[in-house]
Amino acid sequence: PEIRLQLGQLIQKFKSLRIDAVRWVAVENIHLTLKFLGDTNRTDLDKLSKILLSRSGEFSPFTFQVSGMGAFPNNRKPRVVWVGLQAPAALHELQGAVENAASQIGIPVEERGFSPHLTLGRVRNDVTPADLQTLSSALTSMQASDLGFMVAASFTLFRSDLRPQGALYTPLAHFPLAGSDK
Repeated sequence: PEIRLQLGQLIQKFKSLRIDAVRWVAVENIHLTLKFLGDTNRTDLDKLSKILLSRSGEFSPFTFQVSGMGAFPNNRKPRVVWVGLQAPAALHELQGAVENAASQIGIPVEERGFSPHLTLGRVRNDVTPADLQTLSSALTSMQASDLGFMVAASFTLFRSDLRPQGALYTPLAHFPLAGSDK
């Protein structure tokens, strides 16, 4: 909860810049994506859920630090504004297991390396050069050095429906890690 509060305050600082071409994520929707599946049919989702449930018990809960801020592809040409995660090996191993499970049902393996982050906002294509400069400067000057630690005790398979007011996330399946009751 404390980290979500800080993320909300950080988003409010960005919103105060009044850059209309950035769609900021609602704080309650901020999440870590282990694997984006794209359009996937219900049968494949059921298969994936069974695989993930059988594998989730192989992983123990772990702690990670929410720290740092930046943009993809970079701060000068931001398309996605994010805060970073100082991810332990356990997070990378869990992501690898999810990636492997998805590949078993025919979802292509992600070519880019896993870059753990929490998306705060997405820059639309119609951003003006002046707003781009303002955002770039803010990314350089604002600090998000250490927002605290979080414990990962489970992960969830979500359906994402894109809407004009932002994405709607519907949980489809929940996977507790070993020894966790979450």
